[in-house]
Amino acid sequence: MVLDFLRLRTQGETPEQKASATGAVVAYHSAGRVAWSPRDTVTLTKTGFSGNPIGFRSVKLIAEAAAALPLVLQDASRRYDSHPVLNLIKRPNLAQGRAELLEALFGQLLLTGNAYIEAVGEDAELPLELHVLRSDRMRVIPGADGWPMGYEYAVSGRKHRFDATCAASPVCHIRSFHPQDDHYGLSPLQAAAMAVDVHNSASRWSKALLDNAARPSGALVYHGADGQGTMADDQFQRLSAEIEANFQGARNAGRPMVLEGGLDWKPMGFSPSDMEFQKTKEAAAREIALAFGVPPMLLGIQGDATYANYQEANRAFFRLTVLPLATRVASALSAWLSCFTGEVMELKPDLDQVPALAAERDAQWARVSNAEFLTDAEKRALLGLPALPEGGRDA
Repeated sequence: MVLDFLRLRTQGETPEQKASATGAVVAYHSAGRVAWSPRDTVTLTKTGFSGNPIGFRSVKLIAEAAAALPLVLQDASRRYDSHPVLNLIKRPNLAQGRAELLEALFGQLLLTGNAYIEAVGEDAELPLELHVLRSDRMRVIPGADGWPMGYEYAVSGRKHRFDATCAASPVCHIRSFHPQDDHYGLSPLQAAAMAVDVHNSASRWSKALLDNAARPSGALVYHGADGQGTMADDQFQRLSAEIEANFQGARNAGRPMVLEGGLDWKPMGFSPSDMEFQKTKEAAAREIALAFGVPPMLLGIQGDATYANYQEANRAFFRLTVLPLATRVASALSAWLSCFTGEVMELKPDLDQVPALAAERDAQWARVSNAEFLTDAEKRALLGLPALPEGGRDA
């Protein structure tokens, strides 16, 4: 039977096939795989910070607020009014002041999950200058035991290696928590990458829609007088040329289209209201703000009623986002600089000088001062103040 089948094919005979009413129909699907932007540091910084207003404002808001916090330096017995460490942080290098250095440091930490500070003149008792290095140019060199033994900084085709085996490392590496990486931190932009893509895509779609006179895509359907829907070649070419020259592009936005007999316009696509376009964009903006820990109310996102008022949102922003970040960075800096000086010092934000926390500060001071069962030393410890020297007394 197999040989008979082959013989029939050889003789040019075609076996019977079932006819299908839909066999000539070709289906085109516009939906495909989702196109996400790359997740490397450079691309995330461009799309999530340089090219996204929500990410840009979130990073700037946190970095500027954390850099503006006043810092105090103290040890177990006293709070320093003047100290070489305070002078170094006040003027870290010739090109930057305290605010510029700390803003760049916080910005790198928020954008990449890692922040690197270089100490220049580490052979001295205290570094002469401090510089923030770009995180995307730095590479951690792990040792045999897994701990970093050095850092490699690449710029302009050249590489410089920092030795981190000595007690006072020339580089201070501050990183955020990453559950699956031993040497690098996790950036908030990584968690908000999908929301950033949605927000940017919505902005691009809105711009393309405006360039098209706020009209969705569509098709011209031709119905001939004889009921046929086929145009002659010369008619098709003439109609295509007229549409391309007179109705496409931003230059022709708003120009009315005059349709000849037999032509009908059929929109192909969803309107902005059908897609709930604005709600989708606002939801993506909230997710970006959520990843950075910024209340949406502070970014001007409409419709957010999480906080009763702006002051409450501002207090939550400082208490839950700015202070933990600034405290962790200040603690890492003081521990690193203590390796140079040999002193045990603590660098931390001065909460008494933060206007957003004035109400909480007043309530805490009143509660501690009215606690008669506490001694003066215990009250100072609860308020984060150093102990009084021997023979000293409260003012």
